Amino acid sequence: MTDFPEGLINRYWEPTLARSRAHLPASGAMPIRPALRTRYPANWPEISARVRFARAGGLCQSCKRPHFATIRCLPDGRWFDSASRTWRNGRGRNARWPDLIDATGMRMTRVVLAAAHLDHDPANNRTRNLRAMCQRCHMLHDRPHHVLQRWLTYRARYALGDLFLGEYKSGSCGKWTPHGSRI
Repeated sequence: MTDFPEGLINRYWEPTLARSRAHLPASGAMPIRPALRTRYPANWPEISARVRFARAGGLCQSCKRPHFATIRCLPDGRWFDSASRTWRNGRGRNARWPDLIDATGMRMTRVVLAAAHLDHDPANNRTRNLRAMCQRCHMLHDRPHHVLQRWLTYRARYALGDLFLGEYKSGSCGKWTPHGSRI
């Protein structure tokens, strides 16, 4: 089976890649929210580099995507490994080549590895608790945590609304104007 023409792909995606590069920090490291910065040790950059490069060899430990490489990927998690010239699934194993329908959803992305905490605690920096993951795998790993945080945020907003605007009607939040009257 033949590969997609490189020149066509590169000409088509270059403007998108230039925009995505503008959002990365100069060091290529993942940013840490200011509120959580105090929970990380002072030598976090060294710990992170050791996990991502010395231990993992610059590859995601879940799907084997290479650090800072621009790859073609599909919405179902498959990605093209240009080193072995084959498609891989979300776990780094060989996958079937995309058909024309699948190829319409293809996009180019830059892979950036991050050191992920398996227990979601930034203060726990034991080696067995850290794993090198790409953006996709890190988001999939953190999904239950993000769902819980989203639920807590919604509940907190709901409680503040009850406290300051009166009790919500069951099944409808209602719309409020800036002056506090209900529409």
